[in-house]
Amino acid sequence: MTYSETLLPEFDQEMANTRKVLERIPDDKLDWKAHPKSHTIGWNANHVADIPGWLAMVLTTPSFDVAPVGGAPFSSSKLTSSREILELFDRNVAAARKAISEVKDESLGEPWTLKQGGNPLFTMPRGSVIRNMVLNHLIHHRAHLCVYLRLNDVPVPGMYGPSGDE
Repeated sequence: MTYSETLLPEFDQEMANTRKVLERIPDDKLDWKAHPKSHTIGWNANHVADIPGWLAMVLTTPSFDVAPVGGAPFSSSKLTSSREILELFDRNVAAARKAISEVKDESLGEPWTLKQGGNPLFTMPRGSVIRNMVLNHLIHHRAHLCVYLRLNDVPVPGMYGPSGDE
């Protein structure tokens, strides 16, 4: 089996689960936050919508600099409606899925580097970056959104079976 054949079923399931969570985000709660040190629901939803787009970047470039010297630093999207956030998520998922289906297995062991100001923050094989920086990271922030939904009395969707609200 190829890498794409092993990853795509999990990717599809996690993206479907994530979409169910994003669909529940109410527009009137995008500025809500659980604690002064926490990000808002809107920030987390935008971040979750951005993350699948990173997958294509990891598979097609050798590195990414979050704050390039002389360039603009990376910042998450700042969309202001659930509809816009879902549209961004869907575009990024489609691009990621395409990149996964086209990747050559031999390229997954190649190093990929995350930089800040030209300095490496980490270097790992592409396959590891996909698991750690993309999928695990997305699931981590999706969990924040689920807690935020619960704290706002918005029913949490089931993902690996029914939720307490189903």
